[in-house]
Amino acid sequence: MKTVRRVSLWLPPLIYAGAIFYLSSQSEPLPELTSHVWDKALHAIEYSGLGILIFRALFGERLPLPVVIGLTAAIVSVYGASDEWHQSFVPMRSPDILDWMVDTLGGSAAAVVCALLALRPRTR
Repeated sequence: MKTVRRVSLWLPPLIYAGAIFYLSSQSEPLPELTSHVWDKALHAIEYSGLGILIFRALFGERLPLPVVIGLTAAIVSVYGASDEWHQSFVPMRSPDILDWMVDTLGGSAAAVVCALLALRPRTR
């Protein structure tokens, strides 16, 4: 049962990270979207999603909340940095430190929001 629980916690962020990797491997991912929406907003939204899923997995491991927030921010930041480095090998793409900063901010903000939601009193 413990294995099933772990898989249910960690498979979603792994699939999501794989989707980010897939999109980053394309020279022009989703051109109809990226031509109309500011790329920094897309990065913030994309990495907020990753932050939520990583927070969920770490929180599900029953780690202390401050540790969950810090690890979520760190994991998202490292993944964002690796994604920017990966883009340096993709034709028509290039790494951008501002993208990485927004990735980190989006994932970190998501972790804080998730923590605040986890701390709120439950009502029945």
